[in-house]
Amino acid sequence: MLYHVRMDVRLPPDLDAAERADLITREKAYSQQLQREGKWPQLWRIAGEYANFSILDVADHDELHTLLSGLPLFPYMDIAVTPLAAHPSKVGDGG
Repeated sequence: MLYHVRMDVRLPPDLDAAERADLITREKAYSQQLQREGKWPQLWRIAGEYANFSILDVADHDELHTLLSGLPLFPYMDIAVTPLAAHPSKVGDGG
């Protein structure tokens, strides 16, 4: 199943610098592993914001929740999820 996910990161301004660096390092490693596994095929930065749009490809809603809640930055994110379906007018794969 494909999902369009918007993630807005809201780190507390008083977060310890070492803890912030550790969170960001772990977040990058986790997200890159999911990309290598094919579960996170697209990741786009939203210009001018600490946010991204992503396409995630997982088996079901439960796997999506497990994946998202495993993000080290999850406690500091506002997340909006939109399930995607194939469009009948799309040319090529998926439609």
